Amino acid sequence: MSAPLIDVRDLRVAFGGKEVVHGVSFSIQPGEKLALVGESGSGKTVTALSLVRLVQNAQLSGSARLAAADGTPAAVELLQAPERELLGIRGRDIAMIFQEPMTALNPVYTIGNQIAEVLQLKQGVSARQAWDGAVEALAATGIPEPARRAHDYPHQLSGGQRQRAMIAMALACRPRLLLADEPTTALDVTLRQQILDLLADLQRQTGMAVLLITHDLNLVRRFADRVAVMENGHLVEQGPVQEVFAKPEHPYTRRLIDSRPARDVDAPAARAPAVMKARALRVGYSTRIAGFSGWFRKGEFIAVRGADFDVPAGGTLGIVGESGSGKSTLALAALGLVPHQGALEVVATQWGPGAAGNRAIRRLVQVVFQDPFSSLSPRMTVEEIVGEGLLVHEPTLNLEQRRDRVILALADVGLAEAQFPGLLSRYPHEFSGGQRQRLAIARALIVGPKVLVLDEPTSALDVTIQQQVLKLLQRLQREKGLSYLLITHDVDVIRAMAHHVLVMKDGQVVESGTVEQVLEKPREAYTRTLVAAAA
Repeated sequence: MSAPLIDVRDLRVAFGGKEVVHGVSFSIQPGEKLALVGESGSGKTVTALSLVRLVQNAQLSGSARLAAADGTPAAVELLQAPERELLGIRGRDIAMIFQEPMTALNPVYTIGNQIAEVLQLKQGVSARQAWDGAVEALAATGIPEPARRAHDYPHQLSGGQRQRAMIAMALACRPRLLLADEPTTALDVTLRQQILDLLADLQRQTGMAVLLITHDLNLVRRFADRVAVMENGHLVEQGPVQEVFAKPEHPYTRRLIDSRPARDVDAPAARAPAVMKARALRVGYSTRIAGFSGWFRKGEFIAVRGADFDVPAGGTLGIVGESGSGKSTLALAALGLVPHQGALEVVATQWGPGAAGNRAIRRLVQVVFQDPFSSLSPRMTVEEIVGEGLLVHEPTLNLEQRRDRVILALADVGLAEAQFPGLLSRYPHEFSGGQRQRLAIARALIVGPKVLVLDEPTSALDVTIQQQVLKLLQRLQREKGLSYLLITHDVDVIRAMAHHVLVMKDGQVVESGTVEQVLEKPREAYTRTLVAAAA
């Protein structure tokens, strides 16, 4: 075996004297793909960023030696190198792709300018050469019309295109090592596969090594040569992917591998009535028409075209599709938050903006959002957040009665005072992601709904926490007879939770049926692509 490209020994990272990464050791060979796996808080991102000293206020010790490049005399000790030397290494020898391109890219500069800036700084080329290099880098990542899209700003690109632009920026100087921090987490399943294929293709072309930071085990199986597993700042296991996945030695590794969503739902009654029903549901938004004609009339963008669906009592209807397919707009219509055409009923009553009896129906249809951190007010206590709905729907309750109901709702989702002293007076930031999602579910349950609209309820969570939340939702459905309208792009979640499935593309329902029919024997090529990308 050749000398490693980077050799990390006994890496320790501390903040304010408290150690968070404990003696991590690993190496990466030239051209190798190593996956660093673990849940949020395991230390994997801090470990990767520490290699190029991008963690502020961190105390680093140990060794991280980068092999000499062509024409350089010796290996570089990254943890001890002067900042001036590191500036030359970052972007040129070691580049990074961040998790969320919308926040990592500068919104006031075009994509082309941002890539060209890297080339000018790292390679000293002229502005004209840098721009040509930026267009060439975009073309290499498969962005259509790269010469035109180089003039676009980040907000003018789709999620997949933004991620491709960030990859183009990272690879513009042909680095020897790429640090990829959750590069596909924010993308749909088909886009994930595209980005994965792109990275693998570019890696083969350039011969660079890749350190992939992720909690997505399916991605690791398809992409990496070796895997290293981190738990609470410790590297607990590492080895070839096939060996580690086939015979995991550490209990934490086994728990990660066994955390794929499991199906544990009861079938709704054969003649169960539909608690929510839609026929020819259509949602459109007015758009501006360019040119002279736009002075006199508006255009229209159709987000949902003629959707039909039923949500049975005690059952789950899964809506699956990529970003832009219309599934979130359909969820907004189901919540009565956007105007629509066609028929939409909840418990046999017309439902939507301006409908009579909206407040009574709104109590029956509640929502759990994708990101509990942003959907819970940081200025409200747990008691205020969970009990807020009672102020609207049961205003006659006094403070003591409301508090009793809040305690019961929290107990339903597995949160109790014995586990969290001072629970009612705590704030959302004092809880983990999974616990915050439990708070969001308790807030929805406290008013006694019939239908929960679940908008990507687990996509922001780690795999083990995702499994816990899905088990909670399955238990609540059995105990309370709840109906779920589940919006997701995760086919595994659909497989675990849904009884019936709607597949949406470009605002239209392209396929529907039972979960077995749609996922096991899909008729449409689009559905087959979604299912294959999740395998």
